[in-house]
Amino acid sequence: MTQPDTATPHATPGAPAAAAGTRAGSPPDVIHNIGYRSYEGPRLGRAYARKSLFAQSLRGAYGLGRSAKSKVLPMILLGVMCLPALIIVAVTVFADRSDLPVQYTRYAVILQAVITLFVASQAPQSVSRDLRFKTTPLYFSRPIERVDYVAAKYAALASALFLLTALPLLILYIGALLAKLSFGHQTAGFAKGLVSVLLLSLLFAGIGLVISAVTPRRGFGVAAVIALFVITYAAVSSVQGVAAAQERYDVIGWIGLFSPITLIDGFQTWFLGAHSAFPHASGPPNAAAGIAYLLVLLGIVAGTFALLMRRYEKVGMA
Repeated sequence: MTQPDTATPHATPGAPAAAAGTRAGSPPDVIHNIGYRSYEGPRLGRAYARKSLFAQSLRGAYGLGRSAKSKVLPMILLGVMCLPALIIVAVTVFADRSDLPVQYTRYAVILQAVITLFVASQAPQSVSRDLRFKTTPLYFSRPIERVDYVAAKYAALASALFLLTALPLLILYIGALLAKLSFGHQTAGFAKGLVSVLLLSLLFAGIGLVISAVTPRRGFGVAAVIALFVITYAAVSSVQGVAAAQERYDVIGWIGLFSPITLIDGFQTWFLGAHSAFPHASGPPNAAAGIAYLLVLLGIVAGTFALLMRRYEKVGMA
């Protein structure tokens, strides 16, 4: 019998011949050159990346796109913020009042504890996990840059806070119109309230993000944010109470510069004509104090953004 010919594999493009030492009867070893094809689709650039990061961070602040457990706390806090507004509207309608019992500019000050809890829970969620799992260098690979990351995170948390604080004001405004209260008066009050909570959202978001960006531990960030807001407010309120007992009403207005929520209170008292929550309604005592409130407020907002930029210059390539 004649021995069958052993076929010699021939080289083909992308599939080189098997090694010479291949045993007879075994399939030849083949290396497939699958190659790489360059991306030929549209390149969306920095603007799209920044917008996507903003949308993802804003949705994450309310647990959207995350697990059901992540939605519980932010949704509860949103409900707690809106519930008193619904009650106020119901009282206004059924009691046939001529005005709302709570001013638009006072609502956020009264519910400052809820706002603080929201910042403390969501600011660390926004930035601490990226630091903990060292994913920030992935963000800073092209096309996104550090300023895009910081701006997107800042804008997302500020927008989440604005939604939390503005939605109850919208409920109050709609309820007031349904109760047939003065359209002009309610519209002016609603507009002042929106300006107030917009500045509050920027201020609280900046402070919360700066504290949270210091540590990759989310628990530490939550505790630090709560401690700062609670301790500063308690200290300022205590000193204001002592000053009121001594009838030093001019001092009360200046002390309000040293706490985030009293800073907002003093600003809206002087510039928006709101009633102050300070003892004896002692807002900024004069024009110099009123301007000081504005400058400190804007300075903290700008300063927190600058601190975040400096922080991410250090961790961006870690």
